[in-house]
Amino acid sequence: MWVFFSIFIFYLFLFQPQKKLINSAESCVDEALLGLVRASAGLSLLKGHRVVLRSDLENLRGKVALLSGGGSGHEPAHAGYIGAGMLSAAVAGGVFASPPPGSVLAAILSLHNAGASGVLLIVKNYTGDRLNFGLAAEQARNQGVAVDMVIVAEDCAFDQPSKAGRRGLCGTVFIHKLAGALAEEGCSLDQIVSKVTEILKGIGTLGVSLSPCSVPGCLPSFDLPPGDMEVGLGIHGEPGVKRSKVASADEVVKTMIDHMTNPSSQSHLPLKSGDSVVVCVNNLGALSCLEMAVVTRSAIICLESRGVVVARMMSGLFMTSLEMAGVSLTLMRADKETLRLIDAKTTAPAWPNLSNVCLSGRSYITEPQTTIKRPQDEKHSEGPLSPVMHKALEKICSALLEKQEELNSLDRASGDGDCGNTHAQAARAIQEWLQGHVVPGCPRQLLSVVAGLVQEKMGGSSGALYSLFLTAAASHVTEGQSNAAAWATAMNAGTEAMKKYGGAAPGDRTMLDALCPAVDELIKLATAPSGGDMAVLQSAVKKAASGAEATRDLKARAGRASYISPNLVSLPDPGAVAVATILKAILEVLEGRK
Repeated sequence: MWVFFSIFIFYLFLFQPQKKLINSAESCVDEALLGLVRASAGLSLLKGHRVVLRSDLENLRGKVALLSGGGSGHEPAHAGYIGAGMLSAAVAGGVFASPPPGSVLAAILSLHNAGASGVLLIVKNYTGDRLNFGLAAEQARNQGVAVDMVIVAEDCAFDQPSKAGRRGLCGTVFIHKLAGALAEEGCSLDQIVSKVTEILKGIGTLGVSLSPCSVPGCLPSFDLPPGDMEVGLGIHGEPGVKRSKVASADEVVKTMIDHMTNPSSQSHLPLKSGDSVVVCVNNLGALSCLEMAVVTRSAIICLESRGVVVARMMSGLFMTSLEMAGVSLTLMRADKETLRLIDAKTTAPAWPNLSNVCLSGRSYITEPQTTIKRPQDEKHSEGPLSPVMHKALEKICSALLEKQEELNSLDRASGDGDCGNTHAQAARAIQEWLQGHVVPGCPRQLLSVVAGLVQEKMGGSSGALYSLFLTAAASHVTEGQSNAAAWATAMNAGTEAMKKYGGAAPGDRTMLDALCPAVDELIKLATAPSGGDMAVLQSAVKKAASGAEATRDLKARAGRASYISPNLVSLPDPGAVAVATILKAILEVLEGRK
């Protein structure tokens, strides 16, 4: 019995409605509309209806007004496209539910009473939308309103569409823009209908999804196993025409465009080399901006490889499906007139600020005006100090490689566990450089070389800090002036640079807790008696080791460890241990030289 009860609880938990940041499933549509209108001075709500109107209805006098709408959950569609040059109003239904004809009629009459010469309804090809908008249109005609309707049906998913026809998807947004530009120019209702009906023949859309969505208060719209993606789905969470394994962005985009343009399909988009297109990469709700940019790149490259000219590109949230992690591609063949209408100005808040420059053929790489010279690539000559500096570098590298796992272990307690790996990367880079290069006799040049290698190969904040230290120190030691006092001054300058740009200080549980005590001791080199340099160096190395060990009792105030509870951080700081290791390696080389 307990087994069955446990199974029941498991499935109850598994199939709970998805969490959403709303107040209630019943009020979310009305509250969302109110939020949009309160935040947009150009919009207003029609009392008693889920209808959003332009605030400046008086500017519609003598012009055709545009009305669209449908179920909610597709935001920013449709109310986001209200403004001069696009929609005049939008009517919203419940989530994924067609709006009632009474609200559609109220919107039509509001536009008519504002002085519009006619009202064009832009409707996606779904049965509920066709019925409710169609009924409202007939009722409006009976009241003397000049009204017409354009059905958008540009879905390319089905090879053999049913009697219901192709679905209306994100291509609807293009029709909003084109019809809105024509209406703003004063075209008649018949002229607009004729023009957009012709353009519709050159629009196609296909969507893919990596996850389902869920209506507020309900379970996910469909079950999608891990590693699968749905191809050819609609915008209401309905499954697609097939499933396939998730592939790379390039492969997915190629599959989508192949499917959309396959001439054997009755719903394909005729597209040939030389055609010019406007492309919309539409986020269905939950893809990251990073993923969207990758898909956008893939779409441009794929189309250009077919000889298609990408004239305009839109990428972002245009017609969503709640939180669905997916993307749709909409392609529209575009001549100069179509591009002129796309480029026309609009005040609609959700329409992007597109460039009016053709993307294909545009130079998009800027060559640097000056070439940055890398110190590690320059040729250097040896000097008296070259042998000892070569040995010191070798010793440092081998010591850091030996410490790799220990540093990683220390870092796992307070960071991401890669401190040893990053120091090992720097060590290997220096070892590789040593095999093919002469160690310069000028200490300044050598510090610059190591700074360049660390900056390029080490990565992360450690790489930047070490490079800062070495770069700031380099100007204080030259071939002609590289005595012990000069080295102490150089190390002090490097430490100050780390404090300045890194924001940390001694006592913050960082590498500075080993470095600063050592540098304070090294400053004594300037006044050390003859033959006393080695004693100062030995003391400095001991100070670094003691400082590193003492970090186990410090509260982190900088770096990743500062975000961790002090109770969980009881080991020495890995960065401080690394600094102590480096200084000890240098000392051992110098002691062996005596």
